[in-house]
Amino acid sequence: MPTAPPFDRPGPELAQELARHAERATGVFGPGGAWRRFFAPGRANLMGAHLDYNGGPVMPTTVDRGTFFAIRLRPDRRVRFASQLESEQADFDLSNLPAQSTGRWFDYPLGALREFCSPGRATGELTGFEVLFGGNLPIGAGLSSSASICVGFAMALDIVMGVGRGPAGWVADALAAERGFVGVQCGIMDPYSIGHGRGGQLLWLDCLDRSFEHVPLDAKRVVVAVADSGVRRELASGAFNERVAQCEAARRCLAGPASDLLGREPRFLREVPAEVAEAEVPRLEPVLARRARHVFSELDRTLAARQALLAGDLAGFGGHMTQAHSSLRLDFEVSTPELDLLVKAATEVPGVLGSRLTGAGFGGCTVILLERGAEGDLTRHLQQEYRRATGREPALGFFAGDAGPREIEG
Repeated sequence: MPTAPPFDRPGPELAQELARHAERATGVFGPGGAWRRFFAPGRANLMGAHLDYNGGPVMPTTVDRGTFFAIRLRPDRRVRFASQLESEQADFDLSNLPAQSTGRWFDYPLGALREFCSPGRATGELTGFEVLFGGNLPIGAGLSSSASICVGFAMALDIVMGVGRGPAGWVADALAAERGFVGVQCGIMDPYSIGHGRGGQLLWLDCLDRSFEHVPLDAKRVVVAVADSGVRRELASGAFNERVAQCEAARRCLAGPASDLLGREPRFLREVPAEVAEAEVPRLEPVLARRARHVFSELDRTLAARQALLAGDLAGFGGHMTQAHSSLRLDFEVSTPELDLLVKAATEVPGVLGSRLTGAGFGGCTVILLERGAEGDLTRHLQQEYRRATGREPALGFFAGDAGPREIEG
């Protein structure tokens, strides 16, 4: 099976990469009209782990590697999908798209296409198209490759078909595709962070009311690194959905006492008053108590991390990241020995401010915040310690921010 380029070795300029991607599309589909080229970044979440579907705040940032799309229109209603990363192609008719997910790689863009074509949309008579997917973002590594695909494809469809839904529409289609078609009960963070990404800044997203703002991250002082454990997350969706269900069960258990104070039932764990959480969480079933304990402590950490960042206290911000990983390991139980090893090794390096797993967990990557100039020491120590413990060498990439999904011309 074809594989994505390793993210620890940056490729050429994005416009060059997309031009080559369009050439590969011609090789796959044959000669025809001109290709239009699009890019959607991945994301790394620095704070707010598993808070999005609990109504809490999150602090993700886009990264400068992501998904490539080469798309061109056809004169008929035929839709053809191909991927650099998969040998299987898909062929559909716009008038008869599959009503259920297939369990194959193209479920994500198919879900976004179904949303785009849903009844009531002022899309007119759509035409068919061909699209080649690719990119330089690892699949299943916790950098939100699925949302990158869904948001980016929704954007490409919107622009190529001339509909004009904009980022809010792309995010909505991507979220509905993952939840309603693929069946992953994700929160809003991933599509929002990609659809509204801005280079050199974190997105402060309050998942309770979906308000957001951009918070500067001083790129002259710090670098964001991502270390890939090499443990893929193919089976993580079931465990992720289980965590969502456990948090909902905890919310229901706390709803009665919380309602007495709020005057209404809390919609999310985030809305349970602190005094109710303090009194009632210890009485929950042990596994629900651990899940709730993570959510409430992570809420406090994320709010404190925002204040530290706004005050210029980058060491304080990084300390909250590392504390979050401990909670994810002990209370939310989504870490792995490999992720724990990467976090421990990273935080032993002078100049590293903090580290934690990024994404849902169960494998994938850690994110590291470090001072500029510490890159070499981090690389040597992390690779040495990981190789000694596992016999493998982790991929380690240093990332800039990214401006968000867009068409690449030229």
